Amino acid sequence: MTKLLEVTGISAGYGVFPVLHAVSFYVDEGEVVALIGSNSAGKTTTLRCLSGLLKPTHGDIRFDGKSIAGATPRDIVGAGLVSVPEGRQLFPNLSVFDNLMVGGSNSRAKPHRAATLEKVYTLFPKLYERRDQLAGSLSGGEQQMAAIGRGLMALPRMLLLDEPSLGLSPLIVRQLFQTISDIRAENITVLLVEQNVRSALKVADRAYVIENGRIEIGAAARDLERDPRIAESYFGTGSKESL
Repeated sequence: MTKLLEVTGISAGYGVFPVLHAVSFYVDEGEVVALIGSNSAGKTTTLRCLSGLLKPTHGDIRFDGKSIAGATPRDIVGAGLVSVPEGRQLFPNLSVFDNLMVGGSNSRAKPHRAATLEKVYTLFPKLYERRDQLAGSLSGGEQQMAAIGRGLMALPRMLLLDEPSLGLSPLIVRQLFQTISDIRAENITVLLVEQNVRSALKVADRAYVIENGRIEIGAAARDLERDPRIAESYFGTGSKESL
C-alpha cells in the first residue's frame, strides 16, 4: 500500500512548553487510522501540526511524498489534506449552504462544488432539509454533519477528524461512525482522533496510542480491542496502568 501521510519524529509545543516528543506514524492511502489517548496526550497538537496551524520544531511531515512541515494551512488544504476541527467551528450566522460553500472555496475544489454538494446532501439528507437555516440554530449532531460536509466540499484526499463524537448522543454517535465508513468507501483516507475508543477501534483499520506526547503503541485496531492495557485504560474494566 502507498503511504499517503508519513510523520517522522516530529516534536512541537507552545512556547517553552513541549507537547510532542519525536512522534512518528503513517497512514496508508484508503485506510481509516485512529489516534487515541487521554486528555492532553497530544492528539489535537498532532492535528494542528498536520494542518499547518503549528510548526514542528523537529521532524518532518510528508503528504503524498512531499514535505508539508511548515506549509501554510491554505496550501495543505489545496494538496488535499483537510481538517474537521474539534467543536465544529461553523460560521453560526451563515446558512448551512453558505458554510458548505466556504469549504469548497479552494482552487482545486471550486470547479466541482455543484457535484460535491450533491454528494454531501446524499450523505447527509438532513443538511439538504436545513440548507437555508442558520448553522448556529442546528442541533449538535446536525452541526457535526455540517462540519464534516464542509470538509468534504474541499475535495479531500485525506480527512482529519478531531473528536467528532464529542457531546453527541449515543444514537448520533452510531450514525456518525457509520458515516466515517461511508466516507472511506468514497476513497477518502481518514485519520480519526477520538476519545470514544471503543467506537474508534471498530471503524479503524489500525490505531496508535499517544500518551504524554509520545506514540506508545501502534497496531491493528482489532488487536488493540483485545489488548488488556487498552481495556483497563479506556474501557473502564480496571485501573489505568502505564502504556
